[in-house]
Amino acid sequence: MTTRSGPGATGDLPSAPGPRRGLALAVLAGALGLDLSGLGVLNAALPEIGEHFSLDGATLQWTMTSYALTFAGFLLFGGRAADVLGRRRVFGTGVVLFTVAALVGALAPTAGMLIVARAFQGVGAALIGPATLALLAEVFPEGPERNRAMAVYGSVGAASFSGGVVLGGVLTSTAGWRATMIFSVLFGVVVLLGVKAALPPSVRHPSPLDLPGAVLVTAGLVLAVFGVSRGGASGWGDAGTVVSLVGSVVLLVGFLVWERRSADPLMPLSLFRSVPVRISSLAALVHYSAAVGMLFFAPLYMQGVLGYSPLESGLAVVPQSIILFFVANLLTGRLLGRFGPRIPMIIGLFFIGAALVAWLFTPVDGNYWLDLLPGLLLTGIGQGLTFPSMTVGSLMGVPARQHGVAGAVNVTAQQIGSSVGVAALVVVATVSTTSDTPAGTLNGYHAAYVAGALVCLVGVLVVAAVRRGWRTDEAAAAPAVAPAVEQEGAAPATT
Repeated sequence: MTTRSGPGATGDLPSAPGPRRGLALAVLAGALGLDLSGLGVLNAALPEIGEHFSLDGATLQWTMTSYALTFAGFLLFGGRAADVLGRRRVFGTGVVLFTVAALVGALAPTAGMLIVARAFQGVGAALIGPATLALLAEVFPEGPERNRAMAVYGSVGAASFSGGVVLGGVLTSTAGWRATMIFSVLFGVVVLLGVKAALPPSVRHPSPLDLPGAVLVTAGLVLAVFGVSRGGASGWGDAGTVVSLVGSVVLLVGFLVWERRSADPLMPLSLFRSVPVRISSLAALVHYSAAVGMLFFAPLYMQGVLGYSPLESGLAVVPQSIILFFVANLLTGRLLGRFGPRIPMIIGLFFIGAALVAWLFTPVDGNYWLDLLPGLLLTGIGQGLTFPSMTVGSLMGVPARQHGVAGAVNVTAQQIGSSVGVAALVVVATVSTTSDTPAGTLNGYHAAYVAGALVCLVGVLVVAAVRRGWRTDEAAAAPAVAPAVEQEGAAPATT
């Protein structure tokens, strides 16, 4: 083990040489693809899972929400662990946990076990996500090279969800819903095989992990989603709803108070001094609430109202994946280099909102080319612009030694959107459903699209209004004297 300290010792390894960077990017983008394709393949299988276990819509939602909830709850802990214990080590541990939990889900005999397995997959993903962003920043220096890497990373990751929906439709139609979980097992094994060869060795920054903070924020988010879901089913005056929501507020406020007093906080509040961090977190929350919400309702509309098979509903989103990939790789990188992340974020959120407006006109006997495709294409453009931009912005003005937790903050905002945001849209759809007929159900979906479009509008206005503070110097943000670090696999040295 070697210990370094003193001026300039940030605890990060030098950037990897050129050929190794390509392999590292493949592994890291593959890890994001593992997460999002896992969501996509299961999304396409939702109707069959509900039928297999005889689940109503509110319970079926938990096969997705349990994953998003534990992901959101443990992300900050995962980011802190990556910065303290070493990024490659935490990354590999997360991939192993994710893969084992997927295997348990594939074999689950009950809906309860499937939901629990999904929750553990979320914990694994929470270890992977922040470490991935920190490793990307470590391997690729700030500037055009990092922007290009983030564009590739974002396009592969975001396209993986839609691609996963397509594959999920194929797997569900040919082999049943359990095959969608087996896919995640095989994908996880492939990613794990490349970890040691592609990624730089772990670097330790010995310090506490703030377990009380992790407990507070996770419990607070659990109660928030439970309260929102119960409110839609039992009413907002229901005692369980009120207690859950009040308890959530108390726990999350307690988390912030604890973080403010902690010497080694799970989430250093100083991160939010960076304007890009604040705005990128908002963009992540809005993006995931609206885009994931739309894609939650998409298979329910196509299969439940239009009568599409799982395969047909999966193939229907292929154009979204294609345009997302090309926008992120051919356009977003250039916009980031010229304007920074703010302008692409504004445009991207606008397009996602426009997609939701387009889907307001979907009828009971909708035509794919006229009613569905325009919204899917607009969503693809919006995601291709927003995802890489908010990822780049989440690390601006942040010391390199805190890139793990900074990435965790942004991905936490994404998952709050995926859990609390989507749960809120489900509530809107539920209370707005006028009957059990397809037309009555579609009224509920349309109400949810209106709510999502309004959220996007607010996001666009806020990001557009904040024009100062985007030009930051990462080096200037680093402390003059960095804490001691321990590098894995190095020879002993004296200090």
